[in-house]
Amino acid sequence: MDVDLFAGIPVSAYPVALAWYERLLGSPPTFIATDTEAVWKLAERRWVVIEQRPERAGHSILTILVSDLDAFVAQIAERGLEPSNWEPNLPGGMRKAVYHDPDGNEFGIGGAPV
Repeated sequence: MDVDLFAGIPVSAYPVALAWYERLLGSPPTFIATDTEAVWKLAERRWVVIEQRPERAGHSILTILVSDLDAFVAQIAERGLEPSNWEPNLPGGMRKAVYHDPDGNEFGIGGAPV
């Protein structure tokens, strides 16, 4: 069975969140679903969605894994965002940079040891 993943992140102010996620992910959305919903394709059949839903904003926890964590985090830093914190000693030698959007949603970016 094929499975597609759309990971949704509720935000309180769509224009503010849109600008922040463009900086985090390094591009405009892949498509705009509605006036208050934007979608980024991260990989084949894997998507991140922000949607203006103020009553639910700030409660998401999402982590993606990348092949070169240090390079990915450096690219984000070039766009003006720094991790809120690092989790350097996760099981199996994994590491994670944690970012928080303007609403407090947690977006983690993890990677294997170098």
